[in-house]
Amino acid sequence: MPNNNRQETRIATSRKAPAEITDSAYLFPAFSNNEVLLNKKKNYLPAMGWNSWNAFGSKNSEALTKEIADKLIELGLADLGYQYVVLDDGCYKSERIDGLLANETVKFPSGFRALSDYIHEKGLLFGMYNDIGTNLCAGAAVGTCGFEDVDAQTYVDWGVDFLKIDNCYYLWDNATFSDETNAKYTFAPNIRSITLSGNDVRLTLNAVKDGTLLGQGAVKNEADFVSNIGTFDGTHADMTPVGELSSELSFTVTVPKTGDYRMTVNYASAEEVGTGRWLQVAVGPLASEKRYLDKLLPLTETETTFTDSEEIIISLSEGENTIRLMNHRRQENTLHSYAALLEGLNAADPNHEILLSICEWGKTQPQHWGYKVGDSWRILNDITFNVGADGDPGQAVWEDDYTASITSQYNKNVIMDEFSGLDKGWNDPDMLVIGMNGITETMSQTHMAMWCMMNAPLMLGLDLRNVEKGDAIWQIIANEALIELNQDLLGIQAKRIYCSLDQEQPDQAYIKDNNRFDILAKPLANGDVALSFINLHKEHDPKEHAVTVEQIAAYMGKEMTAVEAFINAESYTITDLWTNEKTENTTGIFSVENIAAYGNQTIRVTAN
Repeated sequence: MPNNNRQETRIATSRKAPAEITDSAYLFPAFSNNEVLLNKKKNYLPAMGWNSWNAFGSKNSEALTKEIADKLIELGLADLGYQYVVLDDGCYKSERIDGLLANETVKFPSGFRALSDYIHEKGLLFGMYNDIGTNLCAGAAVGTCGFEDVDAQTYVDWGVDFLKIDNCYYLWDNATFSDETNAKYTFAPNIRSITLSGNDVRLTLNAVKDGTLLGQGAVKNEADFVSNIGTFDGTHADMTPVGELSSELSFTVTVPKTGDYRMTVNYASAEEVGTGRWLQVAVGPLASEKRYLDKLLPLTETETTFTDSEEIIISLSEGENTIRLMNHRRQENTLHSYAALLEGLNAADPNHEILLSICEWGKTQPQHWGYKVGDSWRILNDITFNVGADGDPGQAVWEDDYTASITSQYNKNVIMDEFSGLDKGWNDPDMLVIGMNGITETMSQTHMAMWCMMNAPLMLGLDLRNVEKGDAIWQIIANEALIELNQDLLGIQAKRIYCSLDQEQPDQAYIKDNNRFDILAKPLANGDVALSFINLHKEHDPKEHAVTVEQIAAYMGKEMTAVEAFINAESYTITDLWTNEKTENTTGIFSVENIAAYGNQTIRVTAN
C-alpha cells in the first residue's frame, strides 16, 4: 500500500531549466570531502545478479524473467551471491498513465508487483531501470526528471531492491540522445577579459595574458580568448579517469580596501562542445569560495562575437584576491538529479534497502561525486552495443578503440581503485559479457578474474537458459574462489602494481595499448593477498613476469590487515584460483611465464 506518511522532498528537478542549486553540499568544492548525502547507506559489497539487457535487449518479458530467476536457483548461482534480477529497458508502457509508470501489458501482463513477489519468493531480489532524463534509452517517455518523488514511491510499492538509472535524453547535458546544443549548459562561454571597478579601482584583465588556467581542459587561443572551460566528457575511452578533469580560468586581483566591486565579463557564447553559455563566478580558493554568478548568459551572434555581461557585484578583501570563472554544472546538475531520486526513496520509505546504480557512462566523471548518492557508478559507455534477442546471444569483443569491449572497460577501471571502497561504493565497468558470441573461454576466464579483482558489480548478462551446471561457462561464473575476492569483507579494489609498458607508475598510468602484461594485487580481510597475472595481448607471452613481497607492501601496505606478518613470513602458500592447486613459495617472489593469449593466472597468497 502507498505510504501515507511520506516525508516532503526538498530537491526539485524541472524540465524547463536546470535547478537552482543553493546547498553547498551539492557543489563542486564538496566533491572531495568524503561525505555522503541524504543518509546514503554504506558498507554494501558489490552487487551480484543478472541484468536483462545483454541477453534480450528491449525484448525481455515476464516469462523470460521468471525463467532466468528459476535458472539462478537451479544452477546454484543464487547460493554464490547472484541475487539481483534486474529488468532493463523495454519493460514500461511508452508513456505514463495518469502521471505514473506502468508495465507494458503484452510482455509483462501480471504487472511488476506480481513479478517482484515471484522473485522474492525465490529468495532473490528484484531490480528495475529508468533514466534521469525525459525518456529511456530505447525511447519510452517515462524518465524520472520531474517525477522523482512519484517514481520513488512507485518503486517502493513494487518492492524494488535495485535501481539502474541511465542518462539518455538528459536535458542539461549533451547526452547520447539529447539535443547536442545542450552543451550550452556544460561549458562556459569563451572569455576574453574581465573588468573590475569600484573603490577607486578600474582595471581590465586579459584572459590570455593575465589569467591562469586551473585544472585541465581550458585552452588559451591565439585569438586572445580562453575556451573549453568545463569538465571533460568521460563517456569515451580517450583519456585518463585519474586527476583533475575540470578546468577554470583564474585571475589574481589586488584591491586597496575591502568592499563590493562591480565586475563585467567580456564573453562570446555558443551551444556547442567547448563553448557554452553557463558561467559560474566565484571569489576565493576552492575550499572557501563564495559564488556570485551561476546562470545561463545570453547567446551572442557567433562564438567570437564578444560582448560584456551584465554587472556582477562581488565582495573583495583588501589585498590579494582570487576570482575564478568556471562551469562545473555538468557534474553538479547530474549529481543533483540522482540525489533527487535518492531523496524520493528516503521519503517513500526511510528504511529502504534499494541499491542505486548510477549509469551515466562516466560522462560527468562520477568517480569524483557518485559516492555521495550511489552504490556504484558506470565508468564508460556500454561494454557492448550488439545485444541478443530471440535465442541470439549477441556479440562482444575483447578490444575496441571505443568503449564497447572488455579491455576498454578494464583499462580505465584498473587505475580507479582510489575511488572505490565500502565507505564509497564501486566503479562499474558494466555487465559481464561471458556467454556472448566473440568471447572465448580464455577471454571469459580473464574477464571474470578482472571484474572480481576490481570489485566490479558482477551482473551476468547472458541467457542463463543456455547454461548447464558444470559446463565451461558455469565453471567460470560459478568460480567460488574468485567470487570470494569480489565479495571480500575488506572491500579493497585491486591495484595494478606491475605493467610491462610502464614500470614507473603502473598504478596510475592510463594505457590503452593491449600489447602488454599486467599484475594486480588485492589485499584480503584475513591477511591474504590475491594476485592476478594478466596477458592482455592477442599472442602467447613466453616471458616471465614477477612481483615481490616488497612491491606488494609498497603499493598496498596501507590497505593490508597484516602487512608485517606478510612481509616477514618464512614461506607462502600459493593457491591457484582456477585449478585449486596449492604450492609453497619460500622466496617472496611471485612469478608466472608462458601465459596464453588473453589469459590469466590468479592466485591467493597466504603467509605462513
